[in-house]
Amino acid sequence: MQVLWLTAHPGPRSLNGSLYREGVRFLEERGHAVRTSDLYAMDWNPVVTAQDFSRAAPGENDDRLVVGSAAEEAVRRGTLAPDITAEHDKLAWADTLIVQFPLWWYGMPAILKGWFDRVFVRGFAFGIHDSQGRQLRYGEGALAGKRAMVVVSAGAREASLGERGINGSLNDLLFPLQHGTLWYAGIDVVPPLLIHGADRMDGAAYATHTDSLRRRLESLPHTRPLPFRRQNGGDYDENLILRAELAPATATGLAVHYRTEAPDFPPGAT
Repeated sequence: MQVLWLTAHPGPRSLNGSLYREGVRFLEERGHAVRTSDLYAMDWNPVVTAQDFSRAAPGENDDRLVVGSAAEEAVRRGTLAPDITAEHDKLAWADTLIVQFPLWWYGMPAILKGWFDRVFVRGFAFGIHDSQGRQLRYGEGALAGKRAMVVVSAGAREASLGERGINGSLNDLLFPLQHGTLWYAGIDVVPPLLIHGADRMDGAAYATHTDSLRRRLESLPHTRPLPFRRQNGGDYDENLILRAELAPATATGLAVHYRTEAPDFPPGAT
């Protein structure tokens, strides 16, 4: 594999920092090539601004910033900010993306959200069309053929991030990232790895979690991805509404966007 390991934690001596170093070491020892983006160590700027795009050509009206079209034009012209271009080069090189972070208020740390805001821009990660003018997204598109795994730590107990847990199921919490960002750009997403009980971990628990990480990394090239439905696979109508025959009329929510013919990975799997 050619792996880009993307991580976001402010403490190098943290649990996340330790697991990050262990994971990279494990992959390299097994002959995989690894590049990294440690966002806090890089002092990554998470804020989208007009300067990301060097956007106006001579004579163009640059009073109003339309981020999507400005980004697409900057990709075409080669005028994106150098830090964004460097991340694009890493993503283009990689066939596998590891996204590692602590779960803060049910989502990613702001610095990581800002990485996706600035790096997954139109013209690079999405905005691709087929010969019929259909937009290629949700399983197709610019980053199709790559795969990703989310490694997320949480202070919560494992069961509380399950189907009936008070925190909600892990895959529901990660749906905006796994489905709405990675799958949207065409990336196959394998089931996430949860590092639970992160705030009260002893040596034995740490050994268990590092072993789980190693096993997941070892099997990553062969792990079946989450069975998300493709936008252009016939499951959705012209308004991108799931066809009635594929789920009961009463079925709503995130679970309907998983193919039921792949039962090994239910929506709430952790």
